[in-house]
Amino acid sequence: MSGKFYGYYFKHQKDGKTVSFIPGISECGAFVQVITECRSYNYNFKLSEASIDPRENKVSVARCNFSTKGINVDLPGISGMIRYSGITPIKSDIMGIFKYFPMECRHGIISMRHDLRGALMIEDRFYNFNNGIGYIECDSGSSFPQRYIWLQCNDFPDKSSIMLSIAEIPFCGLHFEGCICVVLSGGKEYRLATYHGAKAVITGKNIIINQGKYKLVCEIINSAKGHPLASPKNGVMSGIIHENNNAEVQIRLLFDDLPLCDLHSCSAGFENHGYNIKA
Repeated sequence: MSGKFYGYYFKHQKDGKTVSFIPGISECGAFVQVITECRSYNYNFKLSEASIDPRENKVSVARCNFSTKGINVDLPGISGMIRYSGITPIKSDIMGIFKYFPMECRHGIISMRHDLRGALMIEDRFYNFNNGIGYIECDSGSSFPQRYIWLQCNDFPDKSSIMLSIAEIPFCGLHFEGCICVVLSGGKEYRLATYHGAKAVITGKNIIINQGKYKLVCEIINSAKGHPLASPKNGVMSGIIHENNNAEVQIRLLFDDLPLCDLHSCSAGFENHGYNIKA
């Protein structure tokens, strides 16, 4: 485990309420982080109290269990059970050709969207997630990028879903800015990524990705700083990032200047570490 981390992100949404769990292991031990639309929590455990099976996407930390079937949570002040159905994976590895190369951080998408049934109690607040929407991803490697943007939302009535990330990536002694983006809309999957020739431009509060005749425009209408989460640096959870679970965004995907989808969300997950976005 020297110098490495492995973590998952299990997100649950309904009626503007969001609870995400981030279980994982690192060089300094196991952890479960929790973020709601109101605040974040951080629980640390011994490495011996955790197990991860990446092939089955199963994580156990202390008395908590997470998988593509659902979660059972028993943490101080936080407990409950949620079951998943209708897991929606993407067609192929989001890393593309880069999955064959050593990378500082590898990203994986487990489910772009699925249905929820269950509930959570967080301190004295009850969260009913029956008929809610879920999302699952994972990260592994040694460190998060020094500079990156991450956005995810799927709370759309037409069952669309989007994940977008832009990051400064060290690679073979050099640095380049890479981007990965998946949009599910109208029953189709659209992939924009550096390995497909995509280029990202950030102008004011707009994130623009161009790839051939495709153009994605993401406007960050409103985003507070967010809530603090620990992040990995050389396998140790010593960094601090901030995530906002209720950012307001407008997302438009065009092909040859013709709109393929136009999506609006007030419950987007958003992280901005090091980029100048005027939202």
